[in-house]
Amino acid sequence: MNEDKRQAYWRANTGLIRNLLIVWAVVSLGCSILLVEPLNNLRMGGLPLGFWMAQQGSILVFVGLIFTYAVQMDRLDRKYDINRRE
Repeated sequence: MNEDKRQAYWRANTGLIRNLLIVWAVVSLGCSILLVEPLNNLRMGGLPLGFWMAQQGSILVFVGLIFTYAVQMDRLDRKYDINRRE
């Protein structure tokens, strides 16, 4: 793999990680801590939404982000023709 292709692959990889971390921060900090009072006015399954996000929602979003990362990295590997055995 030439150096330009390697740098483009690395930029795409770090960009993906950055974007997923931003989503994780917004959900875990924003919905579970900063916006908990307004979210508590809404109910989900009989519980206030802010409480639900703090206890279960942010964890489910994190698991979803792990799967998203795996799928997107697989696409990046195919796009840049990365052989896992190299």
